[in-house]
Amino acid sequence: MDFAFDARTEELRERLLAFMEEYVYPAEPVAAEQRARLASPWDTPAVFGELKAEARRQGLWNLFLPDSAYGAGLTNLQYAPLAEITGRSPHLAPTATNCAAPDTGNMELLAQFGSEEQKKQWLDPLLAGEIRSAFAMTEPEVASSDATNIETRIERVGDAYVVTGRKWFISGAMNPDCKVFIVMGKTDPRAADPRRQQSMILVPRDTPGVEVRRAMTVYGYEDHDHGGHAEVVFDGARVPASNLIGEEGTGFTIAQARLGPGRIHHCMRLIGMAERAIELMCRRAIGRTAFGKELAAQGVVQGWIADARVTVEQLRLLVLKTAWLMDTVGNRGAHTEIQAIKIATPRAVVGILDQAVQLHGAGGVSQDFPLAELWAAARTLRLADGPDEVHQRSLAQRELKRYR
Repeated sequence: MDFAFDARTEELRERLLAFMEEYVYPAEPVAAEQRARLASPWDTPAVFGELKAEARRQGLWNLFLPDSAYGAGLTNLQYAPLAEITGRSPHLAPTATNCAAPDTGNMELLAQFGSEEQKKQWLDPLLAGEIRSAFAMTEPEVASSDATNIETRIERVGDAYVVTGRKWFISGAMNPDCKVFIVMGKTDPRAADPRRQQSMILVPRDTPGVEVRRAMTVYGYEDHDHGGHAEVVFDGARVPASNLIGEEGTGFTIAQARLGPGRIHHCMRLIGMAERAIELMCRRAIGRTAFGKELAAQGVVQGWIADARVTVEQLRLLVLKTAWLMDTVGNRGAHTEIQAIKIATPRAVVGILDQAVQLHGAGGVSQDFPLAELWAAARTLRLADGPDEVHQRSLAQRELKRYR
């Protein structure tokens, strides 16, 4: 087995690491300062535009898209170490390189399932970083971990569809640059197969009947850099029938195709978040003294750092194996591994971040270090794209099937 990165991956890694050091890390405090002076906290600080222009100039753009007609043409295995690097600054680097969720999943969805008209109207400006988008699936009134529960209606009326429903935690929707929602709802709630009831449709933000009602906090954070997580109401929002993605009844299939890569991208970035935490732990341990000696000399601190390193190395190997399987046997063939990394990675990274917070004391829960916000993001990913328990249930069923 050869664990070395190929030449193209290594070259992109070196360029991306240099970009992070020269542009992204210095921009973190600048973004916070600029946001504090904005008329609305949901407006985008100017430094984001500067970072995007520089990333595009350097060819560090749309790295996540495997189709070279739209993106860098990298395999999942090639993209994994790059996503890890951007995960070290998850609020800036993914956006700077046009590799931020939910746009990544929406671009993949449109590239795979969108019509030529839909691609021209929405995919092209997303690829150019000119607009943002949101994926409207989760609902407050039902257990959305079971997608068959979704109640939003998409009803055909003549040459249009009318969308009615209430969604929440719709990432990116508070950003004024978010111009379109991909909405999942039911076109045929009476279909015998509950997985053939749902469809997906494009709903422009400015459609009458669309109300972005409020921002939902995540452990007290509003997540301004990602455009927030909004409650959105669709009250008879009418759009052309041509806005339907694919055919009626294919929403569940499209969702699964979208969420597979999304889950592994989250896990790739989580490893970068863990690496940032380990770096901060080590610097703090060496730079602080308590009870007459460096924190680094305390046995408990050494245990935290050693365990964190072991955990990250294990997770990285599992993520790389999953990426390789997705490239070689497809998402369906990598089903077990995709679920395994989605269960293991957020859970383990939350633990590493929690110990990093503990090591920093009061500073760890403050705005002076990124740890508290990273912890909130990582903890939230134990729910996003399906909670741990859903993946455990599915994984266990596949495992038990071998013995029946």
